Amino acid sequence: MLPGVIVPPSGFPQVERGMLCAVTLLGNRAPVAVTVATMSTAEMLAAGMKGKGFAVLHTYMDHLWEYGDKSYPPTLAPLVTDPAEKESADDEEEVEEKEPVSSFPTDPLQHADIGDLSLKEQDSCAIPMGKEEHNENKAAEPAEDDNTEVQQEAEDSRTPQEQMDALFSQCFFHALKCKVKKSDLPLLTSTFLRSHMFPCCPAGQQLDIKKSSYKKFSKFLQCMQHQKILQVKELSKGVESIVEVDWKHPDIKAFTVPEGFSSASAAQDCKSEDKEEVYRAPEIIPLYGVSAKMVSLFQESGHKKGSILSSSEVRNIIINYVKTNELVDEANKNFVKVNAILCDCLLDKSEQDEISNLKWDDLLSRCLERLQPLHQVTFFGQEPIVRKGKIEPIDITIAQRSSNKKVTIIKNLELYGLDPQSVANILQQRVQASATIAPVPGTKDRVQVQIQGNQIHHLAKMLLEEYQLPRKYIQGLEKAPKLGRKK
Repeated sequence: MLPGVIVPPSGFPQVERGMLCAVTLLGNRAPVAVTVATMSTAEMLAAGMKGKGFAVLHTYMDHLWEYGDKSYPPTLAPLVTDPAEKESADDEEEVEEKEPVSSFPTDPLQHADIGDLSLKEQDSCAIPMGKEEHNENKAAEPAEDDNTEVQQEAEDSRTPQEQMDALFSQCFFHALKCKVKKSDLPLLTSTFLRSHMFPCCPAGQQLDIKKSSYKKFSKFLQCMQHQKILQVKELSKGVESIVEVDWKHPDIKAFTVPEGFSSASAAQDCKSEDKEEVYRAPEIIPLYGVSAKMVSLFQESGHKKGSILSSSEVRNIIINYVKTNELVDEANKNFVKVNAILCDCLLDKSEQDEISNLKWDDLLSRCLERLQPLHQVTFFGQEPIVRKGKIEPIDITIAQRSSNKKVTIIKNLELYGLDPQSVANILQQRVQASATIAPVPGTKDRVQVQIQGNQIHHLAKMLLEEYQLPRKYIQGLEKAPKLGRKK
């Protein structure tokens, strides 16, 4: 479909109807699909890049692919123009502007061939391009050259979005190769981005997912998962974790650490990260969804069933509704007269014949109680996540084991962007006690930290003082042992 096709800075290639074309992904010119153009370039542009532009004949992971060796597409660098050819091209620039040269066959239906295809770096639905084989062979040779100047020229020719995509890919493979260990899995995607990918970013550059073509980090990881590099699962509701990495994947094995990142410094980074991991508490905002019973009260302000509002927005809507319908009690302005809509929405059946007015506070609290509870969690450097219900607090309990021994159990750390394994490791070092990770009983995808002894004092210091989590999101701190008592 044409809306998914990205036009390169050099302009849209000349494509004729019926021409055999190929599709590539951004940063990799290995083909992932073979297509036939259903319209020419002129027709595509005239249609405003809307509609179906290419019919797919064969694609990666289809039935035809299954008959083969089921291998992954190779990772091929973008084509880089030979420096000598580039100089000659600069000399002929004026001639080319007057007479644009098309690299496609004059009769695509007669000359189109698999060998006539080459691919250029494109987005996740990249532009199909046809090109003669000898041109591909000439350009492919210098693509393998490690000449810094040539690479710099190629990088400068890319759009800012393409450069950000390449930076994300570089930091991703760098983090997997030098930072992440098998023992770290499962690893929260937020922790992977913050504590592993960010330190791999070269000096003077900054990772910003919004400036890439992916827009969301979850979409970037989905692309990597599609290439069978890793596997991501939602171990907790709304919280994704990396559960598996294919360390033998050719893309990881072929990646080389950029200059300026020595293996020694990479190892040092890992050690320093283990000792002090920068954590930023997420921003949590309670939200409210308009339920079916409350629609009549909110439709006057233009909201429908399922509309999501903050508490201040709900308050303003209710105040405006009362004032617009002149429901303020004239005798006592602290009360609001209950009309038919307020009666149906806010009063129980037993109250409808008894209550004719409500206090402002009672009116607002009743309204919030009858709306669907939601909450928005925003982790540092990521898009906000809206979940149903109220956020579960970090639950700390003390359990009795055999021989009158006690253990401290901590649940729901993932909901706040905390890696249970990291928390267990830190606690184990501080209190010199055994700490383990175990599934939450009765669930399939939740984990809990279990550590010997009553360690609530240490947990409180870590969660409240170091991680700066609000006390209202931590449950069980009152079970701490009394000071001065012998253990």
